[in-house]
Amino acid sequence: MDLFEKIAANRGPLGSHSHYAHGYFTFPKLEGEIEPRMIFRGKEVLTWSLNNYLGLANHPEVRRADAEAAAQYGMALPMGARMMSGNSNLHEQLESELADFVQKPDCMLLNFGYQGVVSIIDAMVGRHDVIVYDAESHACIIDGVRLHAGKRFVYVHNDMESLEKQLERAKRITDETGGGILVITEGVFGMSGNQGNLRGVVAMKEKYEFRLFVDDAHGFGTMGATGAGTGEEQGVQDGIDLYFSTFAKSMASIGAFVAGPESVIEYLRYNMRSQIFAKSLPMPLVVGAIKRLELLRTQPELKDNLWTVVRALQSGLREKGFNIGTTTSPVTPVFLSGQISDATQITFDLRENHGIFCSIVVYPVVPKGVIMLRLIPTAVHSLDDVRQTITAFEVVADKLSKGLYSKTEPMPAS
Repeated sequence: MDLFEKIAANRGPLGSHSHYAHGYFTFPKLEGEIEPRMIFRGKEVLTWSLNNYLGLANHPEVRRADAEAAAQYGMALPMGARMMSGNSNLHEQLESELADFVQKPDCMLLNFGYQGVVSIIDAMVGRHDVIVYDAESHACIIDGVRLHAGKRFVYVHNDMESLEKQLERAKRITDETGGGILVITEGVFGMSGNQGNLRGVVAMKEKYEFRLFVDDAHGFGTMGATGAGTGEEQGVQDGIDLYFSTFAKSMASIGAFVAGPESVIEYLRYNMRSQIFAKSLPMPLVVGAIKRLELLRTQPELKDNLWTVVRALQSGLREKGFNIGTTTSPVTPVFLSGQISDATQITFDLRENHGIFCSIVVYPVVPKGVIMLRLIPTAVHSLDDVRQTITAFEVVADKLSKGLYSKTEPMPAS
């Protein structure tokens, strides 16, 4: 079959719904300033879908730093890859400050989080090595694992007994091949909101020899006494060998970093193909990240405000009988029972009749028959926002329980 014919016949589990979903349920357009209340299709909506945890996207100091850096440097400087012609004192300053913040000896900037994780995995392991990873790992980890030419084993999410079984399998192989073992997990899992059992994984080092790589995209800036992440939260930051985070969450920007021992970071600088063969992070993004990191360090009230909203939202939902799973982070999933048609109706009702905009997650991300409404609290939400949202959720949950959504055809995206 011709490749294009194959694609036309099978649009994929999400693409198969694009004829009515595109522009409304998928690829929606939020307009206006990045704030809790934005404009969707001409109407103001209370937005819970932005990973702007600390409210830095529209912070006046951040906006000023971004604008001044863009005016001074433009978006082209530095021109070229870091290794060839794209390095600068500011890039190295940001790396040094990030390393200090997450309590690691050295750090390397990355252009993007997704490609960064894929490329770190690719650079760290060879065909004689074994990867052991959590079953609920993010897609970037899964794609990195797929590139691995050696063995890889998955363990049941946060299950230390399952992890140990996979480590035993891995050790039998590496005893023969002379390779090493890389364990990969997340600090905070972005869908469920629960923390990776980093303490349990690190404890396994007493019995098994392996290195631990943690993707802490949702934990950096939100977890731990200083915001240094989930390892700090659980008291095991020293046990994390490679610490990764993106700037796309708490930092409200573009870019990422990986931190660890100087010798390993130096190795990655010279062996990560996604960075060696890619243009350097533009100067305005670097300057902006330095300002954002400064605010993370010097304004703890940002994280305090975030957690005030988180606690109010999550306790309020639980008190009203909603299932928010096992979250122990700002990520707040609300689990309901229903089909995709119900999910479209709920989403339409929330946006059009209650002015609530949140992400909707259905199969294949969650099991069939499950609808997940995913809320991302931020430091700039208010307690009135929380109350409005819980009231709206009570109304739609009551309609769902009475089967009212099932009697209506899915709303087309127009």
